[in-house]
Amino acid sequence: MMADGDMLETSEDAVLGGRLRLRQPLRGHRVGHDAILLAAATAGRAGERVIDLGAGVGAAGLALASRVPGLRVTLVEIDAALCELAAGNARFNNLSDRVDVLNADVEAVTGLTADRVLMNPPFHDATRANLSPDPRKRLAHAAEPGLLPRWVAAAARLLKPQGVLTLIWRADALAGVHDALAGVFGGIAVMPVQPRPDAEPIRVLVRAVKSGSGAPVSYPALVLNDEQGRPTVAAEAVLRGGAMLKISEI
Repeated sequence: MMADGDMLETSEDAVLGGRLRLRQPLRGHRVGHDAILLAAATAGRAGERVIDLGAGVGAAGLALASRVPGLRVTLVEIDAALCELAAGNARFNNLSDRVDVLNADVEAVTGLTADRVLMNPPFHDATRANLSPDPRKRLAHAAEPGLLPRWVAAAARLLKPQGVLTLIWRADALAGVHDALAGVFGGIAVMPVQPRPDAEPIRVLVRAVKSGSGAPVSYPALVLNDEQGRPTVAAEAVLRGGAMLKISEI
């Protein structure tokens, strides 16, 4: 299948146990667990406005919109071809009446106000990681120095007072997330994600409230696979069943 725009080769893939179908590029960044975990960590109510920063083909924002009737979602993406796919995915899943797409740099978005922001920024250290030769995959994965604080600042500008930011990041760089949130966000909650029970976390889901207060909250880790490498019941409930994670509750 070929997409319009710059004629990307695409595939059509089912996520959330077939509840959501996405067209995405065959090469470069592909939708994985992170987008679905991010959506599951984000609450939403009918009538609210949510902004998905760095949305790609729209997986996280569309997964959230499909779960919460009446929620309005704006997908922000810098790559015009991915924006075209995201808009098509909204139509394909009968969500285009509540989902719009903005082709823009995350740091340059103005004129929008949100109750919630979710984001899955590029988080691999560009100075240490083996970067993909594919420019789209490199853009989606590699974080230049200072990117996270700038994205957090962009989220803060968009959020209403007491608005909620949810993000996913590398577990080994959680301290950098706390640094980026300091001074603007409070009420911080963290949920680690482990590949197996005996493994160190690979991701952290973080929820924070603009101008919020209160002691930090740590949730038990979500374990993706058991000792035999089989998906856990908890992971299957989220990744295939569309269940929400406890960290979304606020």
